[in-house]
Amino acid sequence: MVSPLRTPAHPAYLRVVRASAWYDLVVTAGFATPWTYAPVHDALSSGSRALGFGALPEPDAWQVLFANLMGSVVVVWAVLRIVRTLPEHGLFDGAARTLFATWQAYALAHGASRLLWLFLGVEVAFGVLQLLPWRWRRNGGPVPDGASPADGRPLDTASR
Repeated sequence: MVSPLRTPAHPAYLRVVRASAWYDLVVTAGFATPWTYAPVHDALSSGSRALGFGALPEPDAWQVLFANLMGSVVVVWAVLRIVRTLPEHGLFDGAARTLFATWQAYALAHGASRLLWLFLGVEVAFGVLQLLPWRWRRNGGPVPDGASPADGRPLDTASR
C-alpha cells in the first residue's frame, strides 16, 4: 500500500504543509508584537505553573525583542504557506522545524520549562511529516519521489 504522503506533490502532503502553517500562525501570532506577547507570556507561565513545571522567567527587553522577531518572521512564513502552498515549502519548513527542534532540545537540556516538550513534540511531528516524502540525491539535492535528475536519467531507486 502506498502512503498518501509518499510524494510531495500529492494533495495530502500539501494539506500537511498547510496544516503546519495554520498551527504556526495560531501559536506564534501572539509573539509578533510587544502588546500581544505580554498576555501570551503570562498565559504560558500560568499554564507551566499549573502543570507543575514552574513559572517562566519574567520578560526583559531583549527577550521581548527576540520573541517579536521570531513571531513576525514565523507569521509571514505561515501566511505564505497558507496562501501559496507549494511542495518546496514543506521541504524548507521541515528543515526549519529541524532547527527549531534542535534549539528547543538544547533549551530543555539547559533547564527550560518542561512546557517546551509540548512544542517540541509538534515540531518533530510536522518536521517528519514534511521531510519524509522527500528523497535525497547522492549529490545532496532533494528530489521528490519518482522524479528524475536534471540529466533525464531515472533515479536508481535501490540507492534511496
